[in-house]
Amino acid sequence: MNFLPTLRSLVSAYQAFEHYSAPDLKGLGLTMTQFDVIATLGNQPPMTCKELGEKTLVTKGTLTGVLERLQTKGILERKLNPGDARSQMIGLTDAGQKLFERVFPAHLQHLEKAFEKLSPKQLKEVQESLNLLKDIF
Repeated sequence: MNFLPTLRSLVSAYQAFEHYSAPDLKGLGLTMTQFDVIATLGNQPPMTCKELGEKTLVTKGTLTGVLERLQTKGILERKLNPGDARSQMIGLTDAGQKLFERVFPAHLQHLEKAFEKLSPKQLKEVQESLNLLKDIF
């Protein structure tokens, strides 16, 4: 059970990240999940719901509701997949792309204020450690 302190640090780090990130996104009019979807679709061709789910941090059950709300707001659109009529292609509308172009750089700038406190070597070490954990699981 000597992994418990590491597990606690991992969870605490994620909670601290959310505590830092979420208020900035709220000020931009988005939730973290909405931002994740918009950031993934920005400057990209439309993709299937399955592809979107694989590229975001959003679970399938949550993704459906988020997509519906973003579609209602006119931020994204769904079209039939010409390659497979059983699925839909999801992409940003013009308004959604403009929103992406406004919020994505602004939020990255906010995050950079925290990450710039780490040296390039420290950033690389953290990334390698997190990738190692991901590969283990």
